Amino acid sequence: MKLKATIRVLVYGSAFAGFLSSCSAPSGIPAMEPPSSVGEAVPAVDSPRLAGAPAEVKFKKKERTGIATGWGKEVESPMSYTDFQRATAKPKYVSMIRYNDGDGAREMGVDRRTSGKGMQKTAGGLLEWGMSSGWSMLDNYWWRGARFVIGKKGRDYQLRLKNLSDVRLEVVLTVDGLDVIDGQLGSTKKRGYIIGPGKILEVKGFRTSHEKVAAFRFSSVSSSYANLRHGNTRNVGVVGLALFTEKGREPGAEIRARQGARPFAEAPAIRARD
Repeated sequence: MKLKATIRVLVYGSAFAGFLSSCSAPSGIPAMEPPSSVGEAVPAVDSPRLAGAPAEVKFKKKERTGIATGWGKEVESPMSYTDFQRATAKPKYVSMIRYNDGDGAREMGVDRRTSGKGMQKTAGGLLEWGMSSGWSMLDNYWWRGARFVIGKKGRDYQLRLKNLSDVRLEVVLTVDGLDVIDGQLGSTKKRGYIIGPGKILEVKGFRTSHEKVAAFRFSSVSSSYANLRHGNTRNVGVVGLALFTEKGREPGAEIRARQGARPFAEAPAIRARD
C-alpha cells in the first residue's frame, strides 16, 4: 500500500498550525450539512411484548442520559495542503478521553476528589492534549484507568493538542466515534491533521468546508450529531486520537545523534615512553 499522501493543512496563524492528510489526490472536503432535527422525543413503536393488547398501547424507547456532541454554529477554520508520508500503516499510539456532564459522571461513579490539569501528556510523551471550553481547559478526572472530562450541556468546546517532539506528527481525531474531518465513522485508515514540532493545534469542530467547521457543542444524546445524522449513539462520550510518525523522521533521532557525538573521533595516539 502506497502511504505517500497529500496533506490538508490547517493554519491558525503564526502560533497555531496543523495539517490534514488524504490517501489520494485531494478531492476536497465533502460538504456537510447540519443534521435535520428530529426533536428530543423518540417515536413510539408497537411493543412485541404486548401481544394481544390493544393496538393503541405503545411504549417509548428510554432516553439516554448525559451529554454527547452536537452541531454548533459555523466558525472560521481555513486549511491548505502539504505532503506527509506515514512511517507505518498502523498508528504508533492510540489514546482517548471520555466525557459526560456532572450528573452523568456521578451515575458512572467518577471519582471527582482528584483531578489533573487540562493538558496531559500522551503518545509516549510526544504530545499533550486536552479539551477546552470557554476561556479555560477542562480538568481531568479518572474513571476505570481512563481520562475523564466533565462538560456542561449547551457549551461549545475545542480539542487542543501540542506537539512536544522535534518532528512533524499526524493525528487522526474522532468525536463520538466520528471522524472530525468528514463526520463519518472514524477509522485509523483515514488521514488526519499534521502538527509541526512545538506547534499547537486547536480543532474547533466537524469540518464543513475548506474554510469552516461546525463547532463542537455539548448536547443531549438525542440531539447529538451521531444520532441526528447517523441514528447511532453507541460511541457517544469519547474522543479518540491515533498518532502517526513521518517516514524517515522518527522523533528524537537528532537528539540521539547529538548524544552520541564524541569530542575525539579517533582513539588518542599512543605515546612512547622516555
